[in-house]
Amino acid sequence: MAGMGTIINVAAVLIGATAGILLKGGLPRRFQDILYSSIGLCTLFIGISGAMAGMLEITEGTLGTRDTMLMIGSLVLGAVTGELLDIEKRLESMGEWCKARFTRGGSGADNSFVEGFVTSSLVFCVGAMAIVGSLEDGLNHDYSILFAKSIMDGVLSVVFAASLGIGVYFSALSLAVYQGSITLLAGIVRPFLSDQVIGKMSFVGSILIFALGLNLIFDRKLKIGNMLPAIFMPLLLQFVL
Repeated sequence: MAGMGTIINVAAVLIGATAGILLKGGLPRRFQDILYSSIGLCTLFIGISGAMAGMLEITEGTLGTRDTMLMIGSLVLGAVTGELLDIEKRLESMGEWCKARFTRGGSGADNSFVEGFVTSSLVFCVGAMAIVGSLEDGLNHDYSILFAKSIMDGVLSVVFAASLGIGVYFSALSLAVYQGSITLLAGIVRPFLSDQVIGKMSFVGSILIFALGLNLIFDRKLKIGNMLPAIFMPLLLQFVL
């Protein structure tokens, strides 16, 4: 059944977020703060490892770099496109809508609702496993990649929800729309996504994950949502070049 991988992934996030919310209720504030910092560090190093894997290469025993111009071009073009579309604002508006519909907006416990929604949505959707897994699900009804991703996302959602609250629960909606769309369109987009292009998209996505980690640790406000189109720029640049 096409889409089963995304269904499992969404269920894992919902279960993990529920566990995290229950855990959050019994955690003192200082434990919530240290969990938040831990999430930032994990996100930072997940991004670093992916970026280094995509950027570094060993040629004749010498360590070098590759795809530097691709990285610059993708991030610049993607950031401009995202800023024009104002994706970050749209994500926040969606989070605010969910908060208004399903929580008491004035409650202090809901102050981090939008942050939890946006942050967890980006972490769960950015990365090669979401793209490749959804393609395999749609084309071959093979959801093994998304099953592995579900386990990781489920664990992350426990920690996210324990520190950021119920907003993480609603990130399952973003995940369902994103991966579900790729699965449904798999037959159309797969011919254009070679392993090399997917690897480059993963490389750029890892840089965005790294930037997200910076936001979490240093309380910065890099507009990661507006940089999301950068992930798809290697595909666009393939056509242009």
